[in-house]
Amino acid sequence: MYSKQFIIPFSLLLSLPIIFFLFIAPHVFPSPPPAESLIPISDEISDQTLFSSAAASSTSLSHLSSASPKLKIAFLFLTNSDLHFAPIWDRFFSSHPKSLYNVYVHADPFVNITRPQKGSVFANAFIANAKRTARASPTLISATRRLLATAFLDDPANTYFAVLSQYCVPLHSFRYVYASLFESPTFDKTSDPDPSPGGVRVMFRTFIELISDEPRLWKRYNARGRYAMLPEVPFDKFRVGSQFFVMTRRHALLTIKDRVLWRKFKLPCYRSDACYPEEHYFPTLLNMKDPEGCTGYTLTQVNWTGTVKGHPYTYRPKEVGPGLIKRLRRSSHSSSYLFARKFTPDCLKPLLAIADSVIFRD
Repeated sequence: MYSKQFIIPFSLLLSLPIIFFLFIAPHVFPSPPPAESLIPISDEISDQTLFSSAAASSTSLSHLSSASPKLKIAFLFLTNSDLHFAPIWDRFFSSHPKSLYNVYVHADPFVNITRPQKGSVFANAFIANAKRTARASPTLISATRRLLATAFLDDPANTYFAVLSQYCVPLHSFRYVYASLFESPTFDKTSDPDPSPGGVRVMFRTFIELISDEPRLWKRYNARGRYAMLPEVPFDKFRVGSQFFVMTRRHALLTIKDRVLWRKFKLPCYRSDACYPEEHYFPTLLNMKDPEGCTGYTLTQVNWTGTVKGHPYTYRPKEVGPGLIKRLRRSSHSSSYLFARKFTPDCLKPLLAIADSVIFRD
């Protein structure tokens, strides 16, 4: 009788440590972030050297106007796989002078990537200082800043910096993209027309989302801890937006020179379900420094219906056709979206089939 009276409470007492470590400890003591999401000290030192060099060169044409040499678009590609859509991008750039654009690729050196053959615009576009990247980590912020600094240093005529991924495709011809960014006084529906006498706009704005009403914004803000972002980043200044944007040279320099916000956004997250630093750093930085210099929207169309584990909807070959391209172009903020993602690699063939008749026919 005595043993039966105490055996159940004693068994429950013995099970308390098991219950604690299985159900309570993970919330009280979150697991550390994966090693690949942390920034090694050696990478930090290398990056700061690059950023300092870029900032020091900023006195030469930090903001261009119609009196400057030919304005260029720097196309910055982030990839951790083969450049599946290189052929359609090659066709996009073909027959247009190099005096109007430059191409740069940040490829994860820890991934075996097949480089495009000689003759492709991507053949010599891979930057030498690329580092390891991981999704939903500050490594993608570093990679983007690396691309910005490299392009900033490489050519003072780089005026706009378009950040893209290997899964992005153009929705228009190069001629249309260039004219939309530099010449059209009506492309951006959110600003007043401001053409210069020479037909080239004097004031350029960055095309980036600055979203403040995202349903999970509070959780995203607290992903590193309740007070981790303070005092430098108060919640009312925190923003979210696509990591694929078109940035002005002035804002590229601002991003390269930043040290204060970077120290906050490189901190490890303890909420993996709300940690997407690459979607937070750039919108928050520009919202705090120069919100009037931003449009508040992106030029890369993404379909978030049917999202899976934070990934957008992915288009497949059977969906590719003239109708899809026309739908993807529609924008309520500008005359048209210029780029779109995300496509499976086997979409290349149907995309090439309609490239000249649909995509590059404006």
